[in-house]
Amino acid sequence: MTTLTAVGLPPAKGRSGFRGALRSEWTKIRSVRSTIYTLLATALVTIGISTLFAWGQSGHTGREDLATFDPVRDAMFGIVFGQLVIVVIGAMTLSSEYSTGMIRTSLTSMPRRGVVYGAKLLVFTLVALITGLFCSFTSFFIGQSFFTSVHVHDFRGPTRETVAVVDLSTSLDKPHVLQAVVGGGLYLAVSALLAFGFAALLRHTAGAITAAIAALFVTFIMVQFLPHDWAVKVDKWVPFFAGGQLWGIRKLGGEDIPMFSAWTGFAVFAGYAAVAIIAGAVLFRKRDA
Repeated sequence: MTTLTAVGLPPAKGRSGFRGALRSEWTKIRSVRSTIYTLLATALVTIGISTLFAWGQSGHTGREDLATFDPVRDAMFGIVFGQLVIVVIGAMTLSSEYSTGMIRTSLTSMPRRGVVYGAKLLVFTLVALITGLFCSFTSFFIGQSFFTSVHVHDFRGPTRETVAVVDLSTSLDKPHVLQAVVGGGLYLAVSALLAFGFAALLRHTAGAITAAIAALFVTFIMVQFLPHDWAVKVDKWVPFFAGGQLWGIRKLGGEDIPMFSAWTGFAVFAGYAAVAIIAGAVLFRKRDA
């Protein structure tokens, strides 16, 4: 029997593995224009709003605001809105393959679903983390340039009186500052991973984005209407408050409301994403494409 081989093609060497799946997922994520545009939008929204907020703080800070001024969180305020953009990438990374039918091609070329899911998750995690860290560090340094000369005003009189021009900036070598700046990048990355998990569960881009925004933003708004005795028990478990403790040097929430410490709160926040991702992995392996 004569064996025919394709001219110019290397011989097959066993079944495809995790390394090949990683190369495939990296090719997918960098070749789709919508991914690049959404990553740029995340950076523009996060850094742009952070810059505007820091600029406003440098000229409109009241003397009574100094007690709660956080030079790190106030420099990276755009993260609050950047999270709403980066969840779009998290949802689209997986759900877009279902909407286009590409998932069937992916699973035909690599039938080992756990490998496909793990490779997609790892590649996206690295992309989201790099994007988040770029946004947080850039916002931080821009913010500190404004905070070196903050005009402190007294708003209690009939006219706004400038009390002093002070330096409220900080640096990465100060206690907890580097942790908070890195925490900003981690917060954005985990926000995106939460959306990735919802996409695996729902297999629908709009549904995953809606679920992620509801978990990250709507819950934060809704708890503001809770009675104080409820807020004391609930606030620290809200994703925004739990994860947000890490990207600032002052505690989020009211002074009389107990909150998790920075890393404990972030662990709770990451736990929400982990539950969604694990549940999504189970369904990804069991359901038909």
